[in-house]
Amino acid sequence: MSNLIKPAPVFDFKGIIRQELIGKSGEKTSFDLRYFEIEPGGYSSFEKHVHEHVIIGVRGLGICIKKRKKIHVRPNDIAYVGPMEEHRMRNAGREPFGFFCIVDHKRDKPIAASSSL
Repeated sequence: MSNLIKPAPVFDFKGIIRQELIGKSGEKTSFDLRYFEIEPGGYSSFEKHVHEHVIIGVRGLGICIKKRKKIHVRPNDIAYVGPMEEHRMRNAGREPFGFFCIVDHKRDKPIAASSSL
């Protein structure tokens, strides 16, 4: 797994790693499948973009924050993030929170959201 690298201070994130499972090795899919793991107390950057996400919980307990809405994500739960929805993933438990993330293979770069959640 690799550390999630985004330019700071524009993107605020803590304790998150990403592994590219499908999409970086020449697969002919229209989507990429990534695995993220967030340590206790960690969170992803608060961002938005044109492409959509499908998030599938694998381990632990997390929260998908979209604007003012909070969606709890446990193993086998699914969350959807639509185009240009400001969002952040946060670990809400005492063990690592792991999830699969499906995105378009051809996608735009994230834009830092205006406020932090």
